[in-house]
Parts: sequence; C-alpha cells; structure tokens
Amino acid sequence: MTWLRALKETARAGLTVERKRLEPLVALRGAAGLAVVIGLSLTLFGPAVAASSAFGAFQAAIATFQRSWRPRPELALASGTSLAVSTFLGYLTGSHLLLFLALLCLWTFLAGMSWAAGPTVGIIASSNVAIMLVTVTIPTSVAAAAGHAAMMIVGGCVQAALVILFPVRRWGAHRDALADALAAEADYARRLRHDPVAPFDPEPLMAARDAATITARQARTRPAELHGARGVAERIRPVLASLADPAVGVPAEGKERDRVRELLAAAGAVLDAAARAIRHGEPVKIPPEAEAALRTPDTGAILTGPAYRAATRLGALLKDVLETAGNSNSPRPEDPAAESARTAPAPLLRPTLFALVPAAVRAVRGELRHESPITRHAIRVTAVAAAGYLLGHWLPLGHGYWAPMASVMVMRPDFSQTYSRAVARFGGTLVGVALATGLVQLAHPGTGLSAALAVLCAGMMYLLMRTGQVAAQACVAAYVVFLLGMGGQQWTQTVPERVVLTLLGGVLAMIAYALYPAWETPRLRTRLADWLIADGRYAAAVVDRYAHPAGKACPDVREALLAARDARVAWQEAVDRAKNEPVRHRGLSRAAAADAEEALAQLGRVAMLMEAHLPERGDTPVPAAARLAEALRKSTEQGAKALRERRVPQWEAVRTALDEWDGEGVPDRVVRRGAGLLLETLDELSDALDTSPPPMLVDGTSTKRPDDDGPRNPEGPAAR
Repeated sequence: MTWLRALKETARAGLTVERKRLEPLVALRGAAGLAVVIGLSLTLFGPAVAASSAFGAFQAAIATFQRSWRPRPELALASGTSLAVSTFLGYLTGSHLLLFLALLCLWTFLAGMSWAAGPTVGIIASSNVAIMLVTVTIPTSVAAAAGHAAMMIVGGCVQAALVILFPVRRWGAHRDALADALAAEADYARRLRHDPVAPFDPEPLMAARDAATITARQARTRPAELHGARGVAERIRPVLASLADPAVGVPAEGKERDRVRELLAAAGAVLDAAARAIRHGEPVKIPPEAEAALRTPDTGAILTGPAYRAATRLGALLKDVLETAGNSNSPRPEDPAAESARTAPAPLLRPTLFALVPAAVRAVRGELRHESPITRHAIRVTAVAAAGYLLGHWLPLGHGYWAPMASVMVMRPDFSQTYSRAVARFGGTLVGVALATGLVQLAHPGTGLSAALAVLCAGMMYLLMRTGQVAAQACVAAYVVFLLGMGGQQWTQTVPERVVLTLLGGVLAMIAYALYPAWETPRLRTRLADWLIADGRYAAAVVDRYAHPAGKACPDVREALLAARDARVAWQEAVDRAKNEPVRHRGLSRAAAADAEEALAQLGRVAMLMEAHLPERGDTPVPAAARLAEALRKSTEQGAKALRERRVPQWEAVRTALDEWDGEGVPDRVVRRGAGLLLETLDELSDALDTSPPPMLVDGTSTKRPDDDGPRNPEGPAAR
C-alpha cells in the first residue's frame, strides 16, 4: 500500500462515527460524579482547586469505561490516585525546565512500556501523563499542589463510590459476554445445516473466558446462571462440528443428514433461548418444536456410530446449559450414561491490583528489547513528548503543554491507530473548540454556568466515546474550554494556542512513526509460525489421547487449545494492523497469507473434530497415535522454523507415521480419517506458502494444476 492510500484509509477511519449501543445511565452516573466533585470544590476551595479535582474525577470516570473485566471501582481509584501522584511530582519539578523534562521523559517512557501489561493499563497511564501536563500549571505552592492532588484522589473515590452505590446492570458485561458466546454457537449450529464445514470465530468464547476470570470478591457475589455455562459452551462447539461434518459424521445427503439438520436447528433454538435468558436474567423459554426435536426417540434408529455418540452428547450438553441458565424443565438426553458432571467448576481467579504489579513488571521486562513494538513505542512517544514540550515552551504562544499532550494522547504502538487518532483529535478539537467558543461569545458564562457546561460536555463524551474518536475529542475539547473558563481564563487565551499546538503535536506523532516505525508486516511470518506451532501442539495433544485414553477431561488438550486460540487471535490482529501499512509484504503476499490462514484454521478444526470423539478412560489404546503425535509436534516446530526462514515446510515425518499406522490397522474410522485430514491441511499450508513459479514442460506449458488460478480448496480439506 502506498503512503497516500495509507493516509487516506487511516484518516477515514479516524473521522468515522460508528453506530454503537449507548449507555446513557452509565454516562449520567459519570457526569453526576464529576458534578459532585466540581460543586464541592467550588464551594469549599474555589475555581482553581475545582479545575484540578475535575480532571481527577473526569479521568476516573473514563477509566471505568475501559474494556476491562476488573471491578470498575478499582479502576476509578487507581486512575485518580496515579494522576494525583503524577501531578504532585510534576509540580515539584515544574519550575526547573530540565528537571521537569527529565521527569516527563521518565513518566512517558513508563507509560509507553505499560502497554505490555494490557491496553487498559496503557490507556490510563498515557492519559495520566497527558493530563499531568495541564494540572501541574494550576497550583501556586507545594501545599496547594498537595491539596490539588488530594482532591484528585477524592474525585476518584467519588466515582468509585457512585459505581458501588448506583450499579447499572450489575454483571451486565459478564452476562453479555456469556450470552454472546452462546448466541455465536447458535448461529454456528444453524450455518452447519447448510454448510457442514462452516468456519467459526472463537473470539466470543475467548471473551466469555476473560469475563469468567474474576476476583475473589466477585466470586462471592456472581449470579448462579454465570457459573459453569461457559465451560459447557466450550464443549458444545466440537460436538456440533463433528455431528455435521461428512468426514466423521453422516453422509452429505439422506435420511441421516435430514435428522442431523433437525438436531442442529433445535440446538440453535435452545442456545438462543439460553443466551436471551442469561442476558436478561429471565427464565429460559424453549421453543416447543426444538424441545420436541430433542425428545424424539427416532435418533437411535436413524443415527449410528460416531454420529449417534455426538447426538447423544449434544443432548446432554444442551441440558447442562439450560440447567445452568435456570430452567430445570429441559429435554433430557437419550442416553443417561452420557450426562456430564453437574458440579460447578472452580472460578478462574483474577489477581488483585497489588498482586498484578509483579506480573506487569514481568511483562514490561519481557518487552525490553529494541525490536519489540512496545519498546519502540515507548522510545518514540518519549522523544515526541520531550520535543513537543520544548517547542511549546519556546514558541511565543503560551500554554505550550498542548503539543506534548496531543502527542501522548494519540500515539499508540501501531501505525493505523496512531495516524487515525491524530486526524480524529485535530478534527474533533476544531469542532469542539469552535462550538464552545461560539457559545462563550454568545452567553458569556460565569463560573457556575461554565462548570455546568463542562459537566454537560463530559457527560456527552461519556455517552459518545465508543462511537468514534472524532465525536469524543470534540466533547473533550469543549469540556476543557469551559473548565479553564471556570478558572478565569478567557477563550482568547486558550483557543488559538490549543488549535495550533494540537496540530503540531499530531504532526510530530505522525512524523515520529514514519521515522522510527514498528511495522507489523515484516513480522507476519513470525506470527504465522507461532500459530503453526500452537496448532501443531494442540493437534498432537489430541492425537496422543488416542494412545493414552483419559476420558473427556484432558487439561493438556485444554491448555493447548487455549494457546492455539491466542496464537490465532495474535495473527488476525497482526493482519489487521498490517493491512493499512505503507510497506511491502517482504515474502508473504496477501493471497499467500489468506491461503495459509485458511489452512491453519482447518488444521485446528480437524483437531477439534477429533477432540469431540476422544476415547473414554479404559478404552483400547491406539499405539500408533503416539508416534503420529510426536511427528506432528516435531514437524510443526521444524515447519515454523522453515516458515521464518522463507522456506516451504515439509511433512515427511507425518506421512511416514501415517503409513506405519496403516500397516497396524485402525479400530475406529474417525481416528484414521481425522489423522489423514491433519496431513491434508498441512499439505494445503505448504501449497499456500510455495510461491515459486511452477516448472515448465518440454512444450512450454506449465505444470500448474487447472484449479490454481482460482481460490485453493474453498471448502477446506475436511470437505473432501
């Protein structure tokens, strides 16, 4: 992609306003907390303290809106306290340019490195540095600075208290995550009726797992319907896939296929009903036709072998889902022996904020290398903040902190977000400043009215912040105009400087990324290699269980599956970041990347099909499966090395293990068919990565296959 097109795409993304579900009650609560803090500060201390305390309450409320499953009061307290500490230390060094510049560089570098601990921590830390640049200019003495810092902490405490006293949809986000996972599986079941090898995006299941990781305090108050349903939903997906896939299930057409379609439709209806019940906290209402389809005794007469086992297990799992969602009148499985355990699993515990510190330190330490995108971001944002502060200090405009503030707020570890946020911040600033300035000139608001208008703009920002950066930045720009006007500063003292310096800060951020980038495109091969290793380990763990039967509870298989999902998400995020970068692909074209992604997705899918039919404890072992598992593990690791070195992976060890297996006999067609499909998907991956021109025959024609001009195997190897 050329630079011109990349700039056009990122600018369009930054100026886009999306249609999102708004949360007016949550926005009202945040605005109310800000109003309380400003009102008390104005009454007790005056406009200067009110302005700084307002920043603390404003930032604390923003922290509660971040995409985090941690309790919102903790985020508000952490944000208000960290901003208070930053402001107080900043004021102590503010009178000495070099000393403050050293503190700014240190604080900015740490904020940049904090992205290693997650986006929520990174956003809060970056916002604290940006707001500190404003708040350090408000106090007039050390004692006043301490008082301002204390009021910032009070602002965070007020927002935390309001979250506790006036909860809006308590556990609502957790309910939505679990309901979205069940609804995604319902949609998957319906799509399988028409496309037996339909793809499935595991992202909703991963989000549900994140939501299920809670603190010890949350575990004591979590609603009963949020216990256990996620684990059951995880086990439903491979059963649905194995029931529908012709390779290990029933023929593509016929009486058996018709029965499978009925079961899939009923499963979709039941999962949708459970999702609605969990989302709204209501009893489950099962459609009568779905209940009738699951209760019919004809399944055992129509389906046999693996398909019958999958249908029986599906009925048991659906019953578990409905019991968890709060309905005991659910259809019973046809084979009582297939019922899964009803005991609720132990919750996944999230560490407290203090216990999180060592993990965050380890994450930051792991990123402290020059080739790391996080480290390059930290260096880049530190240099830009220092340069912006010096330029603002030397330019005869006043309020020079606007330039570094804009830079810190827009810069992110990746190219697309940095450039789109820079455009959105400048565009939003122009709109917000223009509207606020026009209102000031018309109404000439005093202290009280300026405070009210600032609260109104903050509330609008809370309401619209998820619809896009340009809308949020317009509200923030107007908020700052009214807030500083409350402290006695006229719009003519702030508006012109802010517009010019915001543009300067955005330009500095964009130039810095162009000069010192952290492109994702050259790392795509490494991301793909990591996914190949993770998928290979997952497939090997599944295959090895046929050699060592241990029942359905296999922690090693589960851990390998989660690692494969993480690797797949890392790959997809890398592709999304790379698609707008103005750099060459360097050996992995978009077409090759898409074909390789399809092949690896199919590899994980085939392993999932085999996982759905894992042998029970005590079943006859398959010794050849152990050799195949070892071959898969070593071959995928060697293939990943070849991929990084721009070579085509080879799978002779896997082929040899399968040939040896055929010589010993296979007791179950599902096992051998699944093992063959694993090799087919690996061959598909090699074909996708083989970009060398095909050899020519004597007559000058190509040996290229007839179908090579079109998409390679659009239905995936499992369809064959």
